[in-house]
Amino acid sequence: MHLRFFAPLHTCFYLLLGAGLLSIALVPVVYAQQGKQITQAELQARLLEAKTYPEVEQKLYTLGKKVAAVCANCHADHNGKAILEVPYLDGQNPAYLVEQIRQFSQGLRKNTFMEGILKAMSRDEMVGMVLFYEKEPLPPRQARDAAMLARGKTYYERVCFNCHAADGHGNERLPRIAGQHYGYVHQTLKRYRDGSHVRSDPNMAFVTKGMSDPDIQAVATYLETMP
Repeated sequence: MHLRFFAPLHTCFYLLLGAGLLSIALVPVVYAQQGKQITQAELQARLLEAKTYPEVEQKLYTLGKKVAAVCANCHADHNGKAILEVPYLDGQNPAYLVEQIRQFSQGLRKNTFMEGILKAMSRDEMVGMVLFYEKEPLPPRQARDAAMLARGKTYYERVCFNCHAADGHGNERLPRIAGQHYGYVHQTLKRYRDGSHVRSDPNMAFVTKGMSDPDIQAVATYLETMP
């Protein structure tokens, strides 16, 4: 199973507009598009540098915390409610997340809002943001339904762990799905299974093809409770 992340244009637009942050986020885009594209090698090299030198990591983390204040308008849990189509980023694998950021910033992953925001960011802002989210803990959540929890655990340990590992924490290629909120997982799995143009991945299409609606509900229930 491979759950990829994105934020919808209309949802983020209204949240940022209401927070008074839209102009801050979008004004620099025109200038950023004129500059040199940031490559995967550059981002990964800077991430490695941060992991090697604590003073670099702290500097980038501080910068990333400021950047994440904007991201939180869509990616955070607001008053106990998460946005259906927007994943939590807390605890996400930094190598995986920095690569998804690069893909959005270069239009390799399609989402107009995300492309605009990320094109306005520098290399250090991107790396700093993922370093910030790596350290952010996900709050523990109770199971919505004990029977669904047990069913989801059984399904995950039979199928999903083959890619996402027993702990669901991901790696440089696969996202952390442990602790991801129910609505996002539920909708994403259905989109993969049903062949929606919104989500497309051959491996996930194959794995989810045989999932029933209760299977999807159960896996989403289990993942939400995973630490």
